[in-house]
Amino acid sequence: MTDTVAAATATTGHPVPRPTAAEAEHLAADTVTACSRLIRFDTSNFGAGESRGERACAEWVAEQISDAGFAPRVLESAPGRASTVVRIPGADPAAPGLLVHGHLDVVPAEPADWRSHPFSGEVRDGAVWGRGALDMKDMDAMMIAFARHLARTGQRPPRDVVLAFTADEEDTGEFGAGYLVREHAELFEGVGCAISESGGHSVHLTDGGRLYPIAAGERGSAWMTVTVRGTAGHGSRRNDDNAIVKAAALVTRFAGHQWPVRVVPIVRALLDGLAEHLGRPITPDDLSGLGAAAPLLADTLRNSVNPTMLRAGYKHNVIPSEAGVALDGRLLPGTESEFFAAVDELLGPDATRTGDYNPPVSADFTAPDFAAMAAALRAHDPEALVLPYCMTGGTDAKAFAKLGIPGFGFVPGRTPAGFDPWQYVHGVDERVLTDSLAFGASVLATYLMTDPRAGS
Repeated sequence: MTDTVAAATATTGHPVPRPTAAEAEHLAADTVTACSRLIRFDTSNFGAGESRGERACAEWVAEQISDAGFAPRVLESAPGRASTVVRIPGADPAAPGLLVHGHLDVVPAEPADWRSHPFSGEVRDGAVWGRGALDMKDMDAMMIAFARHLARTGQRPPRDVVLAFTADEEDTGEFGAGYLVREHAELFEGVGCAISESGGHSVHLTDGGRLYPIAAGERGSAWMTVTVRGTAGHGSRRNDDNAIVKAAALVTRFAGHQWPVRVVPIVRALLDGLAEHLGRPITPDDLSGLGAAAPLLADTLRNSVNPTMLRAGYKHNVIPSEAGVALDGRLLPGTESEFFAAVDELLGPDATRTGDYNPPVSADFTAPDFAAMAAALRAHDPEALVLPYCMTGGTDAKAFAKLGIPGFGFVPGRTPAGFDPWQYVHGVDERVLTDSLAFGASVLATYLMTDPRAGS
């Protein structure tokens, strides 16, 4: 990278070392090639411990990192469930390190539904096609390209950079990030910040502006299994204590519940930033006119609970003594007590709940690293509007938060108006535009080579 200070310095105070044109070309080519190859590994995660291809993919990643002159470790949590981790030494070993993590597993895909085979990794029509192209083998490819960039240029990042390619994010994460945190926390010693999915990608506003939202928080997840009890009996007789009827009423109560608006600080920052940019007030009850930016707010203004599975009975003529309901609860930072109090009230007296709970997480969007990410984006798109937002779902950031590492969603990319990447994530004909990969690789390299302390 050159020492040229990009235009973003004037607005953020960060010296931003951009890749030269030749370096950017190499970064783009390496990213497209790596993304295509990564997709050709079928790393489908079916849940409940069943997956395929993660070990082979993790070993291939390790080979690429080794070829760049670094010493990665492939760590297997169970047969076939492997992650790859490498620490790239920085110029200042005393500086807080940065974790960059991306998952290698993907959700399953049905080939008959796709125009191209979902694991072909075909490069055509200005895109790399296949499952995981946007979630998130695009980021994995950028990480590999960055390691190759360092090898090619002889540059060192200003601080240690830990690259982690994890298994199992598309299920519970227990075989991937969860395992790394439990059994290999030493690999992340001295890390002060992390980035991963999902944010940093262009969103087109109705006034023609480009918003690049960076995730600075995630709603928590409460996956609850509710058991509703009643009285067993014969299917031909009246039963006023029918567990299935009670379960149906419970589902109806949750479906009809109106969760109150709770504008947490991250969401407030997005609302206020958009209002200032557009020159008009934006209120939680009226998101009209925001266009593609509206979904960033719509599901982060409230907590939510959705019924997702039902279980009851074993025979037509037997009224069972219990019924089960699976509930997917999502809650905003700072609302835990209110959320669970409302859940228990809606359950009623004949129901009990168990399940898994991952608390919401948040990071300081006034921190130097957020400013450095914004500077990197503006270095490559001077008109970029960069604002924080809260994710509706969850990522491996929750696992690394247990080590005290705050996480941001930052996978940079830029696409034209009319191309909505979110319609392809977990969908049919998933693909990432090669121009977006080129933009993202240069932005990511710019950020990773920026010292966030220089602008503070």
